Amino acid sequence: MPVATPEIYAEMLDKAKRESYAYPAINVSSSQTLNAALAGFAEAESDGIIQISTGGAEYLSGPTVKDMVSGSLAFAAFAQEVAKKYPVNVALHTDHCPKDKLDGFVRPLVAASEERVKSGGLPYFQSHMWDGSAVPLEENLAIAKDLLARCAAAKIILEVEIGIVGGEEDGVEGGMGEHLYTTPEDALATASALGVGEQGRYLTALTFGNVHGVYKPGNVTLRPEILKAAQEAVAAQYGKEAPFDLVFHGGSGSLPEEISAAVDYGVVKMNVDTDTQYAFTRPVAGHMLANYDGVLKVDGEVGNKKQYDPRAWGKAAEAGMAARIVQACAELRSTGTKL
Repeated sequence: MPVATPEIYAEMLDKAKRESYAYPAINVSSSQTLNAALAGFAEAESDGIIQISTGGAEYLSGPTVKDMVSGSLAFAAFAQEVAKKYPVNVALHTDHCPKDKLDGFVRPLVAASEERVKSGGLPYFQSHMWDGSAVPLEENLAIAKDLLARCAAAKIILEVEIGIVGGEEDGVEGGMGEHLYTTPEDALATASALGVGEQGRYLTALTFGNVHGVYKPGNVTLRPEILKAAQEAVAAQYGKEAPFDLVFHGGSGSLPEEISAAVDYGVVKMNVDTDTQYAFTRPVAGHMLANYDGVLKVDGEVGNKKQYDPRAWGKAAEAGMAARIVQACAELRSTGTKL
């Protein structure tokens, strides 16, 4: 199927919320990891979300070029073509964009989609994230309000982050502590500034102890009940049941029961990056260690072209990553739910 249209994406999110499951949102940074994501979703018979970070977008443009917009548009064009061969819907999304990268990443991409939509086309991306976690909430919401209006006009869904995710991603440090927990007052401020759908659809990453990267059990305390409290506070004021479409950031390493509780409280998207990076790289390491005398020209020998051909270890890497995505779909209950 082709990449999801705005209408299909909206139905994907509606169905996930209605039937209480969530989509893995898989970060990719190359054609190989994109193909792995598509294969994983197809095997799980689940629609899904494929996303790129600022670092991933730079890498996709070429390590010596480092142009986030060029890399993003190249990724979108490639994804549009190869996704046609898979029997699932995928939406394209740009991940965490802090304030200092808005003008070099999200805003130019929104402008490109605005022009395309004005000409009768579809947006390049189905959703974009503005990460205002490092600025005061008032400023975060002011920027979000402006972006939401532009995104809505271009048939794009905006994602906002209300609160701070711990750990580190693409150079943004969240730290640890009580500031990792969003309050009902933060949720009410969000609804007041952005509405509950009438100003345009948006996804909301409320934080409940989330941490980017990997961590051992006991090092992080997730409180999914915070999501329930936020939904109830806004519902009580606006008369709209479960008003937020919620996002779970920093999901790698989470316990199945924590993931399940978050989905119960309205999570429809969970970012998965660290776990799939390892799942991609581990088979490559295994291949290299098992075939070191074939991939290296040891003692003046010629090696074994079949073993150092990038396709040999690349296929194993893609299969490993695809298998981890199948697992993520099962944990998020999206297996077998494709539209």
